[in-house]
Amino acid sequence: MTTNPEMHPLADAIAPLLEHIGATAVRPEQRRPGDIVLDWDGEPAVAVRVPGEELTSALDRLIRTVETELGGSLPELPRADKQKAVRLLEERGAFTMRKSVETVAKALGVSRFTVYNYLNREKS
Repeated sequence: MTTNPEMHPLADAIAPLLEHIGATAVRPEQRRPGDIVLDWDGEPAVAVRVPGEELTSALDRLIRTVETELGGSLPELPRADKQKAVRLLEERGAFTMRKSVETVAKALGVSRFTVYNYLNREKS
């Protein structure tokens, strides 16, 4: 049973995923360029609208998720928790993204050098 009768039931099924990544579902006829259309039985069922890069990035979402998991704003966390944050971000692929070390350093309130030290510490 769909919450919104105008939407395909697929929209309800993917709602938790969309909420997690900050996306929304719209009817296929409302799609815009850049929306991702999901088909059901060969017909467009739902268009997924992902926030633009100017609003939020994958790295920003990863950082917010880690903050939530660690229970506080990253700059206010003790050193051990900042190291854990870097480890969690590395495990989730954050450092494969362009300018990620700079972004993470800024979010943690530390230098790039410190982030590199945390990364190297984990590898040894």
